[in-house]
Amino acid sequence: MRTPAVTVAIAALLVALPHAQPRSRVVMLGTGTPNADPDRFGPSVAIVVDDASYLVDFGAGVVRRAAAAERAGIKALNVLNLKRAFATHLHSDHTLGLADLILSPWILERDVPLNLYGPRGLRAMANHLVAAYADDIRVRTTGGEPKHKHDPSVVNVHEIAPGVVFRDDRVTVTAFAVKHGAWPQAFGYRFQTPDRTIVIAGDTGPDSRIEDQCRRCDVLVHEVYSEAGFARRPAEWQAYHARYHTSTRELGAIAARAQPRLLVLYHQLIWSSTEEELLAEVRSAYDGNVVSAHDLDVF
Repeated sequence: MRTPAVTVAIAALLVALPHAQPRSRVVMLGTGTPNADPDRFGPSVAIVVDDASYLVDFGAGVVRRAAAAERAGIKALNVLNLKRAFATHLHSDHTLGLADLILSPWILERDVPLNLYGPRGLRAMANHLVAAYADDIRVRTTGGEPKHKHDPSVVNVHEIAPGVVFRDDRVTVTAFAVKHGAWPQAFGYRFQTPDRTIVIAGDTGPDSRIEDQCRRCDVLVHEVYSEAGFARRPAEWQAYHARYHTSTRELGAIAARAQPRLLVLYHQLIWSSTEEELLAEVRSAYDGNVVSAHDLDVF
């Protein structure tokens, strides 16, 4: 079993920038699913540009995974720098770390409230979490801790529609709708940085909008399930996964049309199959550069 460690996709970076460290990196903070795999924390991807970080989803363990990445050299993921996050959708495995992201950096003296972007319902989720921790916030505020730098009950939530949702001097972030079963809103995100185009599909069934957003992008991060493992699942679960997720060969076909420089698999539903079989299935439909990500990999 591979132990969590920061690895760099050297070949992909050398193709993109032969003699320079890229300004933009993709850090896989968590690659897991609802399955209780101790080697894979909840889904969360960090886009790091220079000394700034932008999180996509905040599954269980997000703050400690960011701390692990900082310890390994990604200084932009210092806990005080976790200021912006984008939710793809509101499934629990993608959002269980939201209370952690609101409160832990506040306790540790982050100087501004968290800024959140995502689908309808995100504001209510944030408000309910702040209310759930009202006693904790009261005791920490009035019970003797040094004065904190902002009010943790303030979370700046932006419930978005498709289009450009965020821009600063490092990135332009475009949200696009994807199909994720019964969810009324689910998004993927396209990050345009000074040196790379990065697309994160989020949880989705096969969707042509993903290839439209990528179109020879530098990195496409996409969820996937194993067809071999799927074939051994109960019929009711097969119906669910086929509606909500993307199979290996479906993803291979998307990548063949989109032609990313690097395809990164995450949120891998492998079940009784293996990671080697998962990659072989994708490669049966796509002959480009593809990797199966682990927590704390860097691309």
